[in-house]
Amino acid sequence: MPGLTIGDTIPNLEVETTHGRLKLHEYVGDGWAVIFSDPGGSTPELAKMAQYENEFRKRGVKLLGVSCGFVDPFSQGLVPGCGGPAAGGDRELNMVEPEDKDDDGRDLPSRALHVVAADKRIKLSIVYPAVAGQNAGEVVRAVDSLQATARHRVATPVNWKPGEPVVISPSVPKEEADRMFPQGYHTVDLPSKKSYLRLTKL
Repeated sequence: MPGLTIGDTIPNLEVETTHGRLKLHEYVGDGWAVIFSDPGGSTPELAKMAQYENEFRKRGVKLLGVSCGFVDPFSQGLVPGCGGPAAGGDRELNMVEPEDKDDDGRDLPSRALHVVAADKRIKLSIVYPAVAGQNAGEVVRAVDSLQATARHRVATPVNWKPGEPVVISPSVPKEEADRMFPQGYHTVDLPSKKSYLRLTKL
């Protein structure tokens, strides 16, 4: 069965967490959520995401860590975590190495992460092998980009950060762009000379 990817609806799993039992769809609610895997219990992924919890909360984003090991309920602060053999869900959430197993034949976890919006669909998915750590700061930046493009008909360029120019979608006619972006915009010719980019700041 193919793994979850961008555009897929997150399965409505019911899991036991350090903050009580919850269903994923209810947990996401009308906001956003970052559901991320952690290779085992109280490892750096859970701790680092907990350090960024305030940044995510400012953006209306909840966090949920899925671990292959026991999660210490007192070590992760405000980030709910679910883990251990009874937790399940890692395979359904595409958070395991596709072929590798441990010595007992159990799935080995990958370091995977999904950003989910209110429609319960995955807007961004990052999958690292277990040997490569995640970057929590990049997840915050990506959430800023996703939320900006969800609110406006724009795209964000490479390495974009809030406050920097965005690209108005080519599907927006000039008259509509003039109404949508009263702050104005400027055009940049592409090398092909056949089209141009319209840049503005939100």
